[in-house]
Amino acid sequence: MPEVIFNGPAGRLEGRYQPSKQKNAPIAIVLHPHPQFGGTMNNQIVYQLFYMFQKRGFTTLRFNFRSIGRSQGEFDHGAGELSDAASALDWVQSMHPDSKSCWVAGYSFGAWIGMQLLMRRPEIEGFISVAPQPNTYDFSFLAPCPSSGLIINGELDKVAPEKDVNSLVDKLKAQKGILITHRTVPEANHFFNGQVETLMAECEDYLDRRLAGELTPEPAAKRLR
Repeated sequence: MPEVIFNGPAGRLEGRYQPSKQKNAPIAIVLHPHPQFGGTMNNQIVYQLFYMFQKRGFTTLRFNFRSIGRSQGEFDHGAGELSDAASALDWVQSMHPDSKSCWVAGYSFGAWIGMQLLMRRPEIEGFISVAPQPNTYDFSFLAPCPSSGLIINGELDKVAPEKDVNSLVDKLKAQKGILITHRTVPEANHFFNGQVETLMAECEDYLDRRLAGELTPEPAAKRLR
C-alpha cells in the first residue's frame, strides 16, 4: 500500500493509495473523522472501508486532512477540508484518466465532507456515509442529493442521535431519482465499539449489491407507468 504525498490547497497532503490493475477501474476516496478529536486516515473504520473498496478492484485513496500526520496546513472547520478532498480526487483522477466513475465514503466528520464533495463532483455515483452528524453539521445543501447511497449509524449513538439521522434520511428519501438505503447497527455507539465487524458486513453487502446493479432507482419512465 504505497504512501503518497500530493499537493493540496494548503500544502502537502499525506495519503495511502492503492491503484487498481484495471485502467478504467472506479475510484474510491475514504474520508476520516474530525481532525481535532483524534480522526486520522488510520482510524480502524476508515482503514476497513479502504480495504473493502480495494478488494473489489477500485483504485482507492485515503488521506490525512490538513494538519494531521504529515499533511500541512491548519484545521479549517470544514471549508478547507472539503478543498483537501477535492484536491485528493483531482490527484487520483490525474493518475487514472481512464476512470470515469467514483465513490466517496466518509465516517463522522468525514461523512459531512464526503456529502459536500458529492454535490460538487457529478462523477461520484455512490456514497457510504457512516455515522453522519446532522445534529452538528448542516446537511441542507443536499437539495437535491445527486447520487444514491448508504447511510449507516449506530442505534446507541449519542454523538449523532438516531432521531436526527432518521430525519436526514427521511428528507433524502423524499427526493426523486435517487435511492437512499438506511441501516442501523443494533447496540452500536458512534465509534462502533465491538461492532465494527457488523458495520463492515452491512457496508460490504450494500456495495456488492450496488455493483451487481441492485439498489438503484427505477428510470423515470418506469415510475410514471
